[in-house]
Amino acid sequence: MKLKKLITLLLVGPLLAFCTLSARANLANELNDGQHVLLMRHADAPGYGDPPGYQLDKCATQRNLGEKGKKQAIAIGQWLSSQGISSAKVFSSPWCRCLDTARPLNKGPVTITPVLGSFFDDMSLEKQQTQDLEKLIQTQLKENPKAPLILVTHHVNIQAYTGKVVNVGDMVLVKTDKKGKYLSHQIYPSPSY
Repeated sequence: MKLKKLITLLLVGPLLAFCTLSARANLANELNDGQHVLLMRHADAPGYGDPPGYQLDKCATQRNLGEKGKKQAIAIGQWLSSQGISSAKVFSSPWCRCLDTARPLNKGPVTITPVLGSFFDDMSLEKQQTQDLEKLIQTQLKENPKAPLILVTHHVNIQAYTGKVVNVGDMVLVKTDKKGKYLSHQIYPSPSY
């Protein structure tokens, strides 16, 4: 029985290592090909929606990351580094929970853009914001085709663009056409923390 386990480990171990290295190279390579973008849902922020009367310029009035979310954001940044992504063009929604997810990624300066802002409170904005997101992606991939592009946003934005609902801290690698329109995706669940 021990010999069987040893043989299995000797055969399966290298295969698992190869698959891990292949996945790592895959993400880094695809984010450097001028056709892919990484959308990320903000880390864990307890609650649902935002309190009535919240203000974007006052974090204390919003739903924010909890301790779990703060640790999760750091873990995501470390995981991205382990995937070969040491720097990136990082854009964030103006909501504090997104900024507090984007900054600890440690991938470079974070640019705030309303294009990534939540339209949870006004779903009539979905179509326009999704079109604006496509324009942002198109522009950034054209201007910086060899730089990974990371966009930290909200579940409604990701769902409107990709058709997928993702959990907090999950990442979606999206392949786009030259106009920034969605073609296909691969989900990367948030790493353990």
